[in-house]
Amino acid sequence: HRSNLVGMGVLPLQSMEGESWRSLGLKGDEVYDITGLEEGLEPGKIVTVRAKSSDGVKEFKARVRLDTKEEVEYYRHGGILQYVLRRMLSS
Repeated sequence: HRSNLVGMGVLPLQSMEGESWRSLGLKGDEVYDITGLEEGLEPGKIVTVRAKSSDGVKEFKARVRLDTKEEVEYYRHGGILQYVLRRMLSS
């Protein structure tokens, strides 16, 4: 599933060791902000996630599950289809 998300241009995140949505108190109605991407993206990068809900704000670390430099490029282009189309148009 992770590689399918990358292929569609969705950033997969993994909670840190010992953490889960339950232990972080997440319910699924939060709005998420991710910081740390503006400095550049690389495989396995650790980012900060802020989850905002009516209960307040929870902040935690997560690992970006872009595991290869190719996946980083696919994500930067908005997914594999956009990546391939841009390469075809630039040739």
